[in-house]
Amino acid sequence: MTAGSVAPQGGPSAARTPKGMHDVLWPESSRWETTVARFAALVQGAGYGLVLTPIVEHAGVFLRGIGEGSEVVGKEMYVFEDRDGQMMALRPEGTAPVVRAFVQHHPVPPWKAWYAAPSFRHENPQHGRYRQHYQLGVEALGPADADLDVEVVSLAHDFFAGLGLREVELRLNSMGDGVCKPGYVALLGAFVAERADQLCPAHRARHLENPLRVLDCKTEECRKATEDAPHFLDHLCDPCATHFARVRAGLEALGVPYVIDDRLVRGFDYYTRTTFEFAAQALDAAQNGVGGGGRYDGLVEMLGGEPTPGIGFGIGVERVLLACDAEGVFPVAAPPLDAYVIDTAGGESAVTLTAELRRAGLRADRAFDERSMRSQMKSADRSGALVALIVGPQEVAEGTVGLRPLRNDEEQRTVARADVVDELRSFLANAAFTENDEDDVDRHLHPHLQQPEKPELDDNREAP
Repeated sequence: MTAGSVAPQGGPSAARTPKGMHDVLWPESSRWETTVARFAALVQGAGYGLVLTPIVEHAGVFLRGIGEGSEVVGKEMYVFEDRDGQMMALRPEGTAPVVRAFVQHHPVPPWKAWYAAPSFRHENPQHGRYRQHYQLGVEALGPADADLDVEVVSLAHDFFAGLGLREVELRLNSMGDGVCKPGYVALLGAFVAERADQLCPAHRARHLENPLRVLDCKTEECRKATEDAPHFLDHLCDPCATHFARVRAGLEALGVPYVIDDRLVRGFDYYTRTTFEFAAQALDAAQNGVGGGGRYDGLVEMLGGEPTPGIGFGIGVERVLLACDAEGVFPVAAPPLDAYVIDTAGGESAVTLTAELRRAGLRADRAFDERSMRSQMKSADRSGALVALIVGPQEVAEGTVGLRPLRNDEEQRTVARADVVDELRSFLANAAFTENDEDDVDRHLHPHLQQPEKPELDDNREAP
């Protein structure tokens, strides 16, 4: 259950989350854990290593990288002066901090990193869009090779496919480079200036600052005014056109379908050449972006490093899980407890037995506060445990434990206290939760050990 928007039961004075922020409670959090684990397994298999950066950065990291005129920096970024008088910012996105770490620590390129981190934007809260939201992402720095673009885009595609999502559309474009981008921006600026009175109120006054943001604007006024705007792809220089053609060919070779989106220019100043976005068709069009990224060949230099090409993407966890819900895939499946210890003998029996089970790698919990047998059995049933292990005065005296299955019709039996771990493992190995399907049994018992499904490549699919 995701909480944060529900009125607290404790009355108006009860503590609650700040506006636009939310809690993720168990068992929903187990799906988050699995989401991150699947992402990690996928990208680590491609040579990406985990990078951890601070939640707080010097504001200049984002002012230089994202751009002072961007909506994120100008309206949404949490900025404050710390006790040392320095202007700091809560991380609004994942790329700039990773690139700052690259500039600061000088890892040898090619350097491939992944992250799972919260980001913060003071924007209008919407369904699946929070002021603190969580992103998964990768960044690859060093090569300018178009094949790296293909790798990065296909990793995101494979991640969505591995979750079971089938209605996610990849949108692709190119934003050129320092050679061809200025000419296109000037051309677009002249086009937009002729239609300034048709733009949304915000861009009527600011369209000259960055015409690309007019093209990216989602308001009906701006979209209608720019219907016939010139396309970036028609104005690429030869190297950028060749690069983009190689990206398209690579995606087609991998069976990754895409559509060309001439409006896809991304909102941050650091993007160059390949830009891409994934849209979940099962969600409302206004809020269906589940991930996106692109190449940023000038960002390292913007942050004070040597010129180094780079490319990456970010994926919003909340939006992805909403898309999974909309498609009816990747449901919440909290791993069940293997055993719940019932203790009516008092003393140290429950303490030692529970610890022994956990040290043997089994999932185990127990009751507290010397509750009655009936109350403890209710707790065992609610816990989802597969087995109740019962220790009463008779069992303590005889050196035994009662093993009672909770999810089938098997009778309770008595096992030797010294053999309880082996007996429990044997029971779990033989438990039949599905008919004649050992793989399903294993997934039910130990889903945390499962590898993500490998998406199938369809060699017959054609990219538009």
